Amino acid sequence: MIRRSQDGGRDQGTFESFVHSEATGSLLLIAATVLALAWANSPWAESYARILSTRIGASLGDAAFTLSLKEWINDGLMAVFFFVVGLEIKREVVVGELSSVRKAALPVMAAAGGMIVPAALYVVLNRSGAGSHGWGVPMATDIAFALGILAVFGARAPLGLKVFLTALAIADDLGAVAVIAFYYSEGVRWTALAGAALLLGLLVLAGRAGIRRPGVYLLLAGGVWLAVHASGVHATIAGILVALLVPVRAPAEPRTAVEAMRSKLAGLDELRVSRESMIIERSQLEVIEELHRASGRLRPPGLTLERFLHPLVVFVILPLFALFNAGVSMSGTFGTNLASPVALGVIIGLVVGKQLGVMGASWLAVRAGWSRLPDGVTWRQLYGVSCLAGIGFTMSLFITDLAFADPALVADAKVGILVASVLAGLTGSLVLRRALGSRTTARASGTGGNETPVGAAEGSTKRSRS
Repeated sequence: MIRRSQDGGRDQGTFESFVHSEATGSLLLIAATVLALAWANSPWAESYARILSTRIGASLGDAAFTLSLKEWINDGLMAVFFFVVGLEIKREVVVGELSSVRKAALPVMAAAGGMIVPAALYVVLNRSGAGSHGWGVPMATDIAFALGILAVFGARAPLGLKVFLTALAIADDLGAVAVIAFYYSEGVRWTALAGAALLLGLLVLAGRAGIRRPGVYLLLAGGVWLAVHASGVHATIAGILVALLVPVRAPAEPRTAVEAMRSKLAGLDELRVSRESMIIERSQLEVIEELHRASGRLRPPGLTLERFLHPLVVFVILPLFALFNAGVSMSGTFGTNLASPVALGVIIGLVVGKQLGVMGASWLAVRAGWSRLPDGVTWRQLYGVSCLAGIGFTMSLFITDLAFADPALVADAKVGILVASVLAGLTGSLVLRRALGSRTTARASGTGGNETPVGAAEGSTKRSRS
């Protein structure tokens, strides 16, 4: 999905297509959110609640396994979302922006600051009571919305700024997963968790044994999900655990595989293949099948799965999640919800805390010499991105349902998330509009704005000091 050029850099065209797929997905999320709010506040609001609570499952004799539609979406379909998140995290750790300490220092520290400060501000307003459990709600960044807004600026936004935001959001997702696993899971049932570990071990063995049947892996992955669900750890964590076992490198050594394929192609060329001859001559079909198997061993399993599942997540799973999670009844209670400590904590955490946390941690990483800003990126542009990081939508809504059992607190938190995400998106857009300048300025300067890139400024400062 995000390829690299021969010199180790990212393939800009492919990365741009990734960003624009997120932009399209963010429009779908907005449409699903508007529909959910309209439905939940319409004369048909009762049908919305009834559909959410519809039980779906299977039974065998006295044994039954059923979940509500909302639980199937939040625990089942969102496990696929977390699987893709896990693949993205592993890719970035192996060959991406998190693959070395110096590369990872800036986005990881920015993500850490962008989680700690919002949580702390939330706790200031919710030190005790039922609302205190929601400190994890303002910690998350929604990559689809944030990248979607950044994509609106097109070529004016430096590629390094988009890569930084992506790496920041991925590191942020990793932190959110840890919070869900260690804080927002129920009392752990160790027997079920041991069963999940056993099934994960079988997945590893199946891969090392060279088993190629997808059904085997789907069966084992489904077993891991059921075991994690039964353990009390949130079922979506199963998606992350399975993803971390998927190799992101090709099974075969590319040079050796290409040489073998070249040899097979030369032999195939001598056989004078045609559509009819492949049917008659079995030897020709065998060579073609060998070529197919060889080319398949050149495809990295992790990247192949990520590329296949990413459209499903962006265009189906996340809009469905928004449709059945963003519907908050606000008939005469919007002002009350908005003034609640939970909503105010979420708003201040996402809108103010994210800016302070991301910018402060980024400044510290650069000032301490642990990292530097990406090429062509200015501090003002980074501030715009830190504002966009306050769009917490998907993950914040997800954590809300884990944090609160009281429907009133859930409504307060969701109102806070919706208001904060709008404010963060508008603030980030206004800051970036000024920071990136006009299209003419961006083309003339090559940096997307009028400021001198920090990397260049630091270099000139060091030269003058020496």
